[in-house]
Formats: sequence, structure tokens, C-alpha cells
Amino acid sequence: MTQQKKTVLITGAGSGIGRALALEAGRRGYALILTGRRREPLAETAKMTTDGARCVVADVTTTTGRTTISNAIGGTLDVLINNAGTLSVGHLGAQEDAAITAMVETNLLAPMLLTRDLLPALRVSGGRVVNLGSVFGDIAYPFFTAYSATKFGLRGFSDALRRELSGTGVGVTYVAPRATRTAAESAFGPLVKPLDMQLDSPEKVARQAWDAIEAGKRDSYPKSRERLFVLIQRLFPSLIDTSVGAQARDAKTLAALETVSAR
Repeated sequence: MTQQKKTVLITGAGSGIGRALALEAGRRGYALILTGRRREPLAETAKMTTDGARCVVADVTTTTGRTTISNAIGGTLDVLINNAGTLSVGHLGAQEDAAITAMVETNLLAPMLLTRDLLPALRVSGGRVVNLGSVFGDIAYPFFTAYSATKFGLRGFSDALRRELSGTGVGVTYVAPRATRTAAESAFGPLVKPLDMQLDSPEKVARQAWDAIEAGKRDSYPKSRERLFVLIQRLFPSLIDTSVGAQARDAKTLAALETVSAR
């Protein structure tokens, strides 16, 4: 008798980390449901997978989009990966309402609402919720102020939901990659050097995420210096205040920020 594949639904699967997560899931034998706002990128991801994948064109920030996704899963789901996200960089005072609203809706509100909607299907399978956060959800960075706030919120949501679902068979994994080489890099590229950022590939992030998912881990952080910085942030936050604050005031950082703002 052929064992039925486990099914994973990945939001924002048309590019970047979402695409890498889909390809890695395909290699590990999962059936794929790929969601995103545009059909063409999703179709490209599907073509790259080792097996067929279902594409669901839907905007997770809308009620209609989430209903479309809920109707597509067929009553049971093994893994939900809330990956879709957006980023805007700059002085908080220069951020437009629309940019801040988009980050809150996409990075935080949509994962909360989609998870709520799909919990019945996850309970059927004893599945897992996976939230793609960021190291910026632990170490809040200047000029990434609203973005950091959404990732802090997503980390808190993950912790609370994990405890709420204790004993139900549904697990929760929070994945916090460091900066990654995706299309979003164009929003902060000039800041990489002055802020001393180290960037990972989407493929590396996806492998580490899936290792954590399949091991049933509560969270996953980079195997790098950022893990140490997260620990220092939790134990001695004033040290991070001093270090990161100095970076933010540095003339090279401010000059790079002007370049970002001019884009």
C-alpha cells in the first residue's frame, strides 16, 4: 500500500525563501500547495519542483484570499508555513502609512488570521504551524523599526499559540533567519556593509527551516554569530543598545541610508 504524502502549504511561494522552502519540501517528499498573489511566479516554482504542485493565487491579507486558500486544502493539512512578507526600510518619520500598514498586515496579521482559519485542518492531521520570522524579531534594528516590530509580534504569536495548542497534537515552529539574499535585499542593500550584515542564501535558510520542522523544534536560529547576539540581547540588552546605536549614528550608515531612501 502506497503511503500518502504529507501536504505543506507555503505562502509567498513565488520567489525567495518561499520558493526555496517549496523546492526543499519537494525533495523531502511533501505534496505542495503554493500560494501567492501572482500566478506566473507560482507556476515557475511549481515547474522547478520534483513533483506536481498545486498553485493557489490568493492575497493572504484579504478575507477573500484566505477563504480561497481554506477552500483549496480539502479539510486536512500537515504543515502550514507562513512565509509571505514585505519590507520597507528608512527613518520611521519618513515611512508612509501604506508601507507600515503593508508590513503589519502581511508580516503579522495575515499569519495570525490564516493560522486561525486553517487550525481545524491542522488538528485533523496533528500538523505543524511554521512562522517565518527574523533575527530582527529578537534584535530590533534602527531603520527597520516597523519591520522589527512585526517580527517581534510574530515571535510572540508563535510562543502564545504553541502554549495554547499544548496537548492538541499541533506543533508550532518559529524560524528566525538572518538577512537573506532575495529580491527584498534591494530594499536595504547599501546598508549591508555599514551595518556589518552577513547574508545567507534562501536555500540555506530553507534547509535549516525544514530540519527544524521535521525535528519538531520550537524555534530555529542561524548557526552563526547572530545566535550569540540574540542571547546577549536577552540577557544584556543595554549592550546591544550601545553597539547598534553606534552603528546607526555612524556617518557611513547615514550616507547609505540616504541611498536607500532615494530608490
